[in-house]
Amino acid sequence: MIGIVVVSHSRALARAAVGLAEEMLQGRRVPIVIAAGLDEETFGTDAVQIHDALLEADQDGDGVVVLMDLGSAVLSAELALELLDDDARARVLLCPAPLLEGLIVAAVAAVAGAGRAEVAAEAVNALAGKQSQLAPLTLEPASLQPAPLPRDHALMHDADRASVHDHEKEGRAGRGFTVTAAHGLHARPAARLVQLLSGLEADLELRNLSTGSEWVPGRSLSRLATLGALRGHEIEVRATGSQADEAIDQVLALATRNFDDPAGDSADPAGGQDLGGPFAASPGIGIGPARGHDVTGSGPADVAAVPDRRSTDEPGQGQALDEAITAVRTQLQTLRERICRETGAADASIFDAHLALLGDPELLSDARARIHDGQAASSAWAGAVMVSVTGLEDLTDPYLRARAADVRAVGNQVLGHLLGLGEELIEPEADPSQADPSQADPSQADPSRAERPGVVLVAADLTPAQAATLDRTRVAAVVLAFGSPTAHSAILARARGIPAIVGAGPEVLKIADGTPLAVDGSTGELAIDPDPEALARFRDRADAARTRGSELLSRAGAPALTRDGVEVLVGANVGSVEDAAAATTFGADLVGLVRTEFLFLGRAQAPGVDEQEAAYRALAAAFPGRRLTLRTLDVGGDKPLEYLPMPAEANPFLGVRGIRLALRRPELLADQLLAIVRVAHDVPVSVMFPMVSTLSEVLAGRRMLDQAIKLTGRGEPPGLQIGIMIEVPAAALKAAVLAPQVDFFSIGTNDLTQYTLAAERGNDAVAGLGDPLDPGVLKLIEATCRGAGGRALVAVCGELAADERAAAVLVGLGVRELSMSARAVPAVKQAVRELILPEAARLARQALEAPSAEAVRELLRGR
Repeated sequence: MIGIVVVSHSRALARAAVGLAEEMLQGRRVPIVIAAGLDEETFGTDAVQIHDALLEADQDGDGVVVLMDLGSAVLSAELALELLDDDARARVLLCPAPLLEGLIVAAVAAVAGAGRAEVAAEAVNALAGKQSQLAPLTLEPASLQPAPLPRDHALMHDADRASVHDHEKEGRAGRGFTVTAAHGLHARPAARLVQLLSGLEADLELRNLSTGSEWVPGRSLSRLATLGALRGHEIEVRATGSQADEAIDQVLALATRNFDDPAGDSADPAGGQDLGGPFAASPGIGIGPARGHDVTGSGPADVAAVPDRRSTDEPGQGQALDEAITAVRTQLQTLRERICRETGAADASIFDAHLALLGDPELLSDARARIHDGQAASSAWAGAVMVSVTGLEDLTDPYLRARAADVRAVGNQVLGHLLGLGEELIEPEADPSQADPSQADPSQADPSRAERPGVVLVAADLTPAQAATLDRTRVAAVVLAFGSPTAHSAILARARGIPAIVGAGPEVLKIADGTPLAVDGSTGELAIDPDPEALARFRDRADAARTRGSELLSRAGAPALTRDGVEVLVGANVGSVEDAAAATTFGADLVGLVRTEFLFLGRAQAPGVDEQEAAYRALAAAFPGRRLTLRTLDVGGDKPLEYLPMPAEANPFLGVRGIRLALRRPELLADQLLAIVRVAHDVPVSVMFPMVSTLSEVLAGRRMLDQAIKLTGRGEPPGLQIGIMIEVPAAALKAAVLAPQVDFFSIGTNDLTQYTLAAERGNDAVAGLGDPLDPGVLKLIEATCRGAGGRALVAVCGELAADERAAAVLVGLGVRELSMSARAVPAVKQAVRELILPEAARLARQALEAPSAEAVRELLRGR
């Protein structure tokens, strides 16, 4: 018999509905299971509770129909589906019927022996009787607008926030804000709004007063885009539900801080910003035919070109769509986790807008309605996506029109699964458990690595998602018309070993496919249709790089000693077993940074002590006998955890992050430190606290570490070292105060640079300012080394550590450990071996007195 699950925000409401339905069954039994409320009195829905209810309701293995009340109940039910195994998920059908009427009809149909599709269909038609008894409802257009909310639905009290205003003073009910972002309410800020609402029991709507738009639901990313909200437009907000006041308050707070969008004032990548390049972005030689890349994501699966296909199998087509969406969601979440491991959670946030689109209730409702009307899943999905795409393309603002590309890209991914098509230049996800260090390519050991085969990809720009999934076996190099060497796409290209140049100018977009290109990502050179002599020069460089790479790899395991005998440790930054295996292959002396947050992100609850311990031991096994530096959880503010709700912050980059969050949520830090201490009894381990700015934070972290040591009952692990990240300028300037409490400092040059120069590295508009070789940043590194005074070792684990030319300055300033992506280790070791310490110190003093970062780079080029 078919089972039924009732998902409601209210446990009392669900019980009453089930009681009424059971009255209609006249003593016969149907497996109806309730998943409602967070407890007896608290409204809400819980995906884990729904997951358990689905298993209980599927007693006979005949399948389950799920009925839900409000919008977030649908989101929780969809998440519960993802927690099921494939077989169980295939037997579950989420039904859009009204809860009460649908439940009564579904129960009667189920007890009569109807199948899953028939039960759901009966529930969807449950309003037919009421509709037949009442005359059709006809209203004047104005009355179709929901009644305005009362004044007390807005709780924003800061009258000084100019972007937030009281519409009641202007003769309108409700509250609102003025859009301040240069490109309006585009995909990333809209995704943040959707994410904010996902944790609140409220139905929030917005409308654009400046254009007179209709109200649109705040949970629908595609409908938010149709507001056409440009800079200066006034947006009105209203909400209903148990947390309506809080929802409006948080949305308005989000608006005052520009929707936490670091790129809110950056140039449009599609329109392009010519930075005067080309610039070297990722070292290596690439030779091959040009291949234009359409950043809209259109390709073999294109939602704009799907014919109208019909089907009479509504349940089967609905299931096919659900499975395709689930598959794409899994891919994006996996990719998000990979990027988090490789370059950190800030870069991984690029996927949030695409994930939000996959759960867009308006988009999904439209697609399912089309399936109900007889369309095949592929046609239904393509049609629904194109409605959203067309709505965006009809807007007047070119930037917002370009956001149609995000919708189309996600639409094409799902369509590709429905049609069984792959993406030609996408690299399959490697299985970390199958990593084989012996199969490493020696030519990858050196940053000036040998010529790569394949096509040369030419594009205006690449999103981090696109850069992260390029097939390294088929893409010889990347040429971008716009962008900067410090943009996320460039960082990912370097991390993945794909040569790249950026800022090549819009003329490169006119290069015809198939045109021979030669690229040197080390110098920024691009040769279009090179003559035989020029091509020979590039190939000579590639041959030299191949030879050098092999030589460097053969020496990679040896220590990095300067010519006058000073040892500098060269380590690897890792986030997976595969990374740790690569660190062994490329001769890393230690793991200088493990980004442990990859264990905590993209899940419904925090990992336990045992799970963390097992993960750390697996890393150690892949990197046997050498030290692991485990950074404690570095999230919060701009990197929130789904299961750890945080209050809205005016500026999350300056808010509760790193150790600040850990000390406010000590249960998380206590579990992590206990797992680390357990491992440290058997493996050389360093523990490192992030985002430290005060002595009290260091002391508090040490106290919690001492408590973890006591809990193990085995005393302090031999060789356990304690360190802190130097990412805040204040910490660098207080190094002498902090040094007695730690064994080492590790300078995160990425964050230190952006905090020093007030230039977020993900914002292309200011990316040129965020150069870690700026003399101001170098002076903070020098202050850290001076403050350490020989009592604490000083390391660098940011992007600057991988720059072999910068090694001379860093070592000259007093840095004695460098940590980077594994493939950069052999070249940096060799750079250290060529140094003489007094000469490096003189070079460092010159760099400190230089007027600019470019002057420092010129100084290094002249060595």
